[in-house]
Amino acid sequence: MKFALLSLPSMIITLMLSGASGQALADSYTPATSQATTQIVDSATSVSTAINNTSYLAAEPLAASATLDTLIDPITHKSVANSYPLEVSSFLSLEQAQNTLFQVSPKLAANQAAIAASEYQTDALATVDRPFVFAQLSANAYKVQEDIDLSSLRNRVIDGVNNVGNDFNSPGLSNVAPPIPPVPDLPNFGEIIGERIPDSDDFNRSGSTTGAGLGVAWPVYTAGRTAALTGASNARTQEAVADSILDKNELYNTLIERYFKAQLAIIAAYLREDAYDTLQQTDHTAQRLFEEGFISRVDRLQAQSALADAKSESIKANNDARLAMIALQRLLRTDYRIKPTTPLFVSSKPLSDVSYYQNLALTNHPGLQKVAAKRAQAQQLRALSDTGYKPTVLLYGFSQVEKDPSWIAGVSASWKLWGGLDKTASLAASDARIRQADLSEIEVSDNLLLLVEKNWNDVNNAQARYQALQSNVDLAQEVLRLRRLGLQEGVNTTIDVVQAQTQALKARTEQAQAANDYVQALASLMQSCGTPLAFNTYLNAADIRLPTLYTQ
Repeated sequence: MKFALLSLPSMIITLMLSGASGQALADSYTPATSQATTQIVDSATSVSTAINNTSYLAAEPLAASATLDTLIDPITHKSVANSYPLEVSSFLSLEQAQNTLFQVSPKLAANQAAIAASEYQTDALATVDRPFVFAQLSANAYKVQEDIDLSSLRNRVIDGVNNVGNDFNSPGLSNVAPPIPPVPDLPNFGEIIGERIPDSDDFNRSGSTTGAGLGVAWPVYTAGRTAALTGASNARTQEAVADSILDKNELYNTLIERYFKAQLAIIAAYLREDAYDTLQQTDHTAQRLFEEGFISRVDRLQAQSALADAKSESIKANNDARLAMIALQRLLRTDYRIKPTTPLFVSSKPLSDVSYYQNLALTNHPGLQKVAAKRAQAQQLRALSDTGYKPTVLLYGFSQVEKDPSWIAGVSASWKLWGGLDKTASLAASDARIRQADLSEIEVSDNLLLLVEKNWNDVNNAQARYQALQSNVDLAQEVLRLRRLGLQEGVNTTIDVVQAQTQALKARTEQAQAANDYVQALASLMQSCGTPLAFNTYLNAADIRLPTLYTQ
């Protein structure tokens, strides 16, 4: 990883939360180390780290102008090939975080690889029924050694020669041709010839041969087997795409969850620190009143105890906020803190009718797309099983490459008569898978409709709760103001101020939690509809936005 430390203004914007002021929470980095560490503490200065992050989605358009390389994952420190550097700012809006997540998520990159593998497999199957041309080259060395028995051959030769001589002396020839004058006795030619033929021969030959040839095979008719295999592979690609969309939607929902939980934790830390600042002032006032004799020692100790509790809660809230920012950092795969700039929000406008979102779910949810892909696979497997007893017709030819070549060409057709997979059972299995897919579609649709109904109700409940809590916030703020004035006038005690401060903190925290509940419920609703990025449309149209500590 290469680090580029950029100097920023030494002040991070401090915002007023519901009219209350407090000291800003800032990030403190240590430039001397390569691993930047964020602490949510009081600080006068801040340094932001800009770093080249790793993007694993090499097929993205952004990579067109970048050089692919092997980079190191900032979290696991493992090398990742075919990646490119991606500059990620420390300050990110939700939309920027979504774009970053899409490019740096190893899960999405793995899904893209699975889709590519399935598509390549389909391309490979598409050429199965094309002509197959091949060349054959051979080079052989041989040695033949054998002891051949020639005794039977010699006996047949002797008998054959002797039989020929007897035929000339047979009485039948005298009736056909004139009589032959007597000749002197001739030698036994059969024995003479037989003596020249040995009883055995030791055959011993060696040498080498070479040859070359060209052949072609063309399955001109496969009874639809190739189309069925290609269709099944396409359906598997569709399933891989549906799985990828499911994972992407889940990751987007996880990003929204961590992003706004970090915002909520930052607000909670701010409120705790604001309460601590307020109790410091109360403690100072209590000390002065105690010294002047207006309050008892018990009241003074109560103020000190409340201040100690507030400091402890402030430290805990700061640690929780840091942990929430680390969770967001891990998801976006950076080794520095991500500071969210998009605030928590609530829309006072009512949602559309639940049927609108249910129709969106039935149209767009990738779970139904996955079921459809499963059904398509079952249909193609049934078509493949249906070709069990249909013939395969093949054209073929082969020719040697030499001066006087030998060649062969022809056509063959083959049928399966018996054996192998049982066609009836295969068709029954495919029909059962199709029925399984049809019933799964009904079940998934029912579950989606119920899930959308639940999420829709959750959004409405969170919206109503946020609006109802506004009166509690207003009341708590006014009571706290009056109690602090009463303490200065000697009308109220320190415990009254502490209780009012606690109620004000509780009301403001509950309202921020209600805003986060609204955001999370809205994200879940959009995910159940299969349109997670539609969340951004509701975000941009929201008319109630909570303050945020970080801005671009």
